[in-house]
Amino acid sequence: MIRMLLLLLLLLHSTAAGRPPPAATPRLKLAFPELRARHGLHLFVLERSCCYEALLLDEERGRLFVGAQNHLLSLALDDISQRERKIYWPAPVEWREECNWAGKDITAECMNFMKILHPYNRTHLYACGTGAFHPVCAFVEAGQNAEEPVFKLDPQHIEDGKGKSPYDPQHAAASVLVGEELYSGVATDLMGRDFTIFRSLGQRPSIRTEQHDSRWLNEPKFVAVFWVPESEDPDDDKIYFFFRETAVERQQGLGKTSFARIGQICRNDVGGQRSLVNKWTTFLKARLVCAVPGPDGADTHFDELRDVFLLQTRDKRNPLVYTVFSTSSSIFQGSAICVYTMADIRRAFLGPFAHKEGPNYQWVSYQGRVPYPRPGMCPSKTFGTFGSTKDFPDEVIQFARHHPLMYNPVLPHGQRPLFLQAAMPYTFTRIAVDRVTAADGHYDVLFIGTDVGTVLKVVSVPKESWNHMEPLLLEELQVFQDASPITSLQISSKRQQLYAGSATALAQLPLHRCSAYGKACAECCLARDPYCAWDGTACTRYVPNTKRRFRRQDVRNGDPNVLCSEDPRRGSVPQKQLYGVEGSTAFLECIPKSLQAHVFWTYQRTQDDPQREVQMDERVVQTERGVLLRSVQRADTGLYLCHATEHGFTQLLLQLSLEVIGARQAVGTAPDGDLQLAAGASSRKVWYQDFLQLVERPPLGAADRVCQRLWTRGRPLPPPRAQAGPPGHGQDKEPHRARRRRTHEGPRAERGPRSASPW
Repeated sequence: MIRMLLLLLLLLHSTAAGRPPPAATPRLKLAFPELRARHGLHLFVLERSCCYEALLLDEERGRLFVGAQNHLLSLALDDISQRERKIYWPAPVEWREECNWAGKDITAECMNFMKILHPYNRTHLYACGTGAFHPVCAFVEAGQNAEEPVFKLDPQHIEDGKGKSPYDPQHAAASVLVGEELYSGVATDLMGRDFTIFRSLGQRPSIRTEQHDSRWLNEPKFVAVFWVPESEDPDDDKIYFFFRETAVERQQGLGKTSFARIGQICRNDVGGQRSLVNKWTTFLKARLVCAVPGPDGADTHFDELRDVFLLQTRDKRNPLVYTVFSTSSSIFQGSAICVYTMADIRRAFLGPFAHKEGPNYQWVSYQGRVPYPRPGMCPSKTFGTFGSTKDFPDEVIQFARHHPLMYNPVLPHGQRPLFLQAAMPYTFTRIAVDRVTAADGHYDVLFIGTDVGTVLKVVSVPKESWNHMEPLLLEELQVFQDASPITSLQISSKRQQLYAGSATALAQLPLHRCSAYGKACAECCLARDPYCAWDGTACTRYVPNTKRRFRRQDVRNGDPNVLCSEDPRRGSVPQKQLYGVEGSTAFLECIPKSLQAHVFWTYQRTQDDPQREVQMDERVVQTERGVLLRSVQRADTGLYLCHATEHGFTQLLLQLSLEVIGARQAVGTAPDGDLQLAAGASSRKVWYQDFLQLVERPPLGAADRVCQRLWTRGRPLPPPRAQAGPPGHGQDKEPHRARRRRTHEGPRAERGPRSASPW
């Protein structure tokens, strides 16, 4: 109950001012049909297969290797829908039958679902699958370059996949292949209860975590594994595991609480000599915190770790760690992106250790003597003279066995999430990050997959300084028509392409759509997309180290007043003519390219009159697509200007001239029911045809209803109420003659319906 109340604080307090942080609105939102038709979205679907979870991007071969149900695929990076190669790798019939006898669904579970796909050497890949609850692995020959069309399974090298791939297709597995050794986080039994961090392959003996010890692993769900060098000495290299688990240090009475973890092991760990034989002696873990700071220290935590992306920097020893978090609360729903530095991660593993003591067995910081070498250190020349973990003293091994948990958590960069979406109809699932070189610096562009088949494109921009970053949500892209959750993401920086996998299909999409931002310099500048720049005539891809005279880009500030002052087309505004009939509805449509822009309208009776802002009331209604005039009046005639304000910059989008045609004076009724002019029948046909060409059709069929009312009413429309000014500036009282005429005409119900808004 206490934890639920803490989670609820995010709805009651903002990160600074006591209000909930508003959900970010994408600047551009593109639906699936538009991406397919205009923006280079390619799809790949394999018949009688599914679950495209394992993706391996190979820039040298120009191929995207994919693991799916009963299949391994090799697709062209330039277009995944062309030139595919495939390997059919089902589970043996006897395995499927045995799986079915165990109570599993033979059509949904008793298949070979590919879970692991790694490059092994210059010619082969290493792949593992569930094998109908019989994990199996094999080597796949893929050739050395793009010209070799080879892609086949080596039947002589199929081996047991226990400890590498999960049994159950619903279970996740995480692994990394370093050299010839595979490091895996996986369940090693059929029931999915014995979870372990396991090393296999290679020349050294297999090694794992302590079995059935909740202090080491407690119902973990492994997310990702990475190899990160520690120094120039390869003996200091560490393997980092990211997972979530049931917290052993949770407070009593709160039930099961999920914590995000990062675990470390030394790559040269070979286990102990007398204790922890064939078990890790350097395993340590710490909590990953991703939380919104609240008042009085009541933080709102995101503890459901979903995905991790390691962004390499110039220093291979210090990559940035981008993570995806969500919540499991039934009260508060939200997702967050947190970023961690290796310096902060290494600092947490320096100590202190967590220790359980006291009458209530509370977890506290261990204050006793820590043996040497300090547990977690790798045997190397850098930190001592120990040549192997088997040389560690027994007290070091025993301390490591009973103290795998660190006391201090790892906090994110900036002490808060980089990007947060709360109370939205989706949850973050995957992330991929691209570091982009722009005119004013380097920017990290985040591509975030969701559980409704969309990808969010977010750029991290410095606010006051490069230490205080601000996220900008540039795009929301519907890459899967069936809204299936995105289960994998890969980026090709070389080809500027994004690849996404789901249970139903694979998708390929360019990293940028510069032309979609608009045709003006200001629109390109306001987008603040590091991939795009104004080249003097259009919004196009920004390429560093090229000299173009009119190229303009400023991602950090995005100020069109500075960048677009020399734009020859600046000041040119689209003009539009609209005709309306008295008493009917008229719709003034104006849709800015950016969903983040604020639209307002001004009015002029003539070109020389001063502009006045159009005030909204019951008759003049502003919608997402424009302004609706419920009942057009003579005084509405004039010039309407649509303005958009974004990022402190205001631009004129549209100049619309509205001319109101008097209904009583213009339209009469012939004896045969046809429309005619009041001036006589000689001009009725010509006027009617011209009128239909002039009146633009408002959305939702409003014009159709107006025309139908003119045809069926059987008598001219009553004159409109007089209006003293533009829309929203008040109306005069109805003249006495109009009230008297309405009395003679009878009840309104007999005269037909009143003009109503289509909205």
